[in-house]
Amino acid sequence: MTLSAVVEPGVLRRFANDQLLTLAKLVVENAFQPIVEVGTGAVFGYESLMRGQERIGFDTPLDILDQAAETGHLLALEQMVSSRALAKFATIPDFASATLFLNLDVRLIPHGKVLIESLLAHLGKANIPPSSICFELSERFDNTQVPEFPDLVDRMRRAGFKLAIDDFGVGHAEMKLLCDYPIDYMKIDRHLVADLDKSPRRRHLVKNIVNIAHVLGVRVIAEGIETEQEFVTCREFGVDLVQGWFVAKPTTFLSELKPSFPHLQDIGKSRRSTQSLDEVLIRKQIERLPTVYEHESIDSVFDLFRRNPRQSFFPVLNANGEPRGIINEYHLKEFIYQPFGRDLLKNKVYERSISHFVDRAPIVGLDADADRLMSIFANMEGSDCVLLTENMRYAGVVSAASLIRVINEKQLKLAQDQNPLTGLPGNHAIRGFMQDSGRDGDEDRYFCYCDFDNFKPFNDHYGFHLGDHAISLFAALLRRYFFSEGDFLGHVGGDDFFIGVSDWTEDELTEILDRLLSDFHDDVVTLYSDDDRANGHIRGHDRSGVERDFALMRCSIGVLSLPRGLVLDDINRVSAEIAEVKKRAKDSDSGLVMREFGQTE
Repeated sequence: MTLSAVVEPGVLRRFANDQLLTLAKLVVENAFQPIVEVGTGAVFGYESLMRGQERIGFDTPLDILDQAAETGHLLALEQMVSSRALAKFATIPDFASATLFLNLDVRLIPHGKVLIESLLAHLGKANIPPSSICFELSERFDNTQVPEFPDLVDRMRRAGFKLAIDDFGVGHAEMKLLCDYPIDYMKIDRHLVADLDKSPRRRHLVKNIVNIAHVLGVRVIAEGIETEQEFVTCREFGVDLVQGWFVAKPTTFLSELKPSFPHLQDIGKSRRSTQSLDEVLIRKQIERLPTVYEHESIDSVFDLFRRNPRQSFFPVLNANGEPRGIINEYHLKEFIYQPFGRDLLKNKVYERSISHFVDRAPIVGLDADADRLMSIFANMEGSDCVLLTENMRYAGVVSAASLIRVINEKQLKLAQDQNPLTGLPGNHAIRGFMQDSGRDGDEDRYFCYCDFDNFKPFNDHYGFHLGDHAISLFAALLRRYFFSEGDFLGHVGGDDFFIGVSDWTEDELTEILDRLLSDFHDDVVTLYSDDDRANGHIRGHDRSGVERDFALMRCSIGVLSLPRGLVLDDINRVSAEIAEVKKRAKDSDSGLVMREFGQTE
C-alpha cells in the first residue's frame, strides 16, 4: 500500500511542499509518448511527460510545477526531470535518429542559460547531439513577454536545439512566435483536432493552419489523436506527424515503445483515380532480383555476388518471403579483402549471419502510386531501390532509373488525357475515379456534374475567346475550392466539368458548391457588355436555329451521393443517374440539386 493511499491528499501535499524536491526524486517518473510520421507510421520521436506526482498529493504535472515555482524549486525540479528523460532516451535503440520533445516552462526562461548549460553537459555524457532535442514552448503563458526570451531562443539555436510551438490554437502569441522566431514544429492542440472529421469549421481552420505552416517551412504535429477518423483527416490535410492515444498511450516502460506503427499507412486509404495506371506502369519496370533469406549462411551471399558480378545488392527476405531490406556488397568487401576475412565471418566467437548486414530500404505495396514511390525514394538517403510487395510478399524492386521512367510515362499518358485549355484530367481519368470510388464503400462519396446554362448563345455572340475565358474562370474556381488530397477535378469537355469528393458532409459540400456557383456568376457576368448585363439577357439562336432571348450564363450542378457501405461496380448505372440529376439541376431555380444513388421520386 502506498503512502498516498493511507494519508489524506491535502496533508500529504502540505508535507510534500516542505520536501518537494526530495520526494519528487523518489516518485516522479518520465513517460514517453511516440510521435509518428503520418505517411509511414515510423516513430519520429517521443514527448517526455511527467508521471507519479499523484503519489505525493499533486493531481497533475502542472500542479507540482506550480508548487515548485512558488517554493523556488522549479529550476531544480526541471533539471532533475530533464536529466532523467535524457538518460532514458539514451537507452532507446537507434535514439540517435529520433527526437526527444521536452516542455519548457516559461517561468524558467530567466534561468535559461543555467538550464541549457546543464542540459548540454548531460547530452555530452550520453553522446546525444543537441539536434535530437526539441523544446516545446508552452503557450500556457506568453513566452514573448519575458525579456530574456529572444536571447534564450538565440542560444538554443546556436547550440543546435530544435523548437516547437505547443498547444497551437489555444495559447498566447502563437502568430508572433511563427512570425518572429525560427520554429521547427507546430503542435496543433487537441481542441482543434477533436472531431475534426465532423466539424466543417475545424476542418477549414486546420487545413489553412497546415498550409501556412508549410509555406513558412514549419512541420505540423497534431496532438491528441484519439480516433481513426481524426487521423485520416489530419493525413488528408497534410499534417506531418501525429501523437495521441489512437497511436499509443504514454508509457514509463521502454519495453512498450515500438519503433514504428506500420498499420497507420494503410488506414482509410482508398485507391485513387490514377492508381491502376500507376500499377500497370510500375509492373512494367519491376526487376525480379534473386533474393537471400536472413537465416541463410554468409556463404550463400558470396555465391550470389559471384554469380551476378554486376549486381551490388540483393533483397533479403524472412522465412515467410517478406522483405527485410537489402544486403550491399560493400559491407562484405572489408572481410573479402582482409587476410582470413571470410574465416573471421564464420568464427564461432565472431560469427555473423546475413541479418547483421541488412540495410533498411523503402518497402511498399504494388498498389502504391508512382508519386508516393518517388517521394519515398527521394527521402531515403543512400537507398539503392524500392522493395515492392504483393500481399505482403516480395514482388521485386524498382531502381531510381526505373522510377524516373515510370514517372515520365505516367506524365505523358496523363497529358494525352488532359484538356489543353484547363489542364484538368479528361474522361478516361474521370471514369477511372468513378470506378475506384464506386468499389470503395468505406465513406460517403459525392459525384458532382457541372454544366453551364446558356453557354452556346454566349459563345456565339461574344466569340470563342471569351467562351474559353469563361471556361478557364470556372476551372480556376474549382482549384480554389477543391485542393485537398482526395479531391478530384475533371473536364468532361466544352463547358462540362466533374468534381469527385469523399469524407465530406452534405452540408459542407452544399456550402462550398453554393459559393462556387455564386462566385462564378459574379465573375462571368463581367464578360457581358454593359447593355446586355443591364437587360439581363442576350439575343441568340437555340440549337434548332430559332432566334430568342437567353438569360445570362450560370452553372448548374447535379450531385449524386453514394452512401457509406454502398459498393458499385457498374459505372453505367452511376452515369445514368448523374445524367438525370444534372437535368433536374438545370431545371431548378438554384442550379444545385442533390440526390442519393437509387433514390426514387
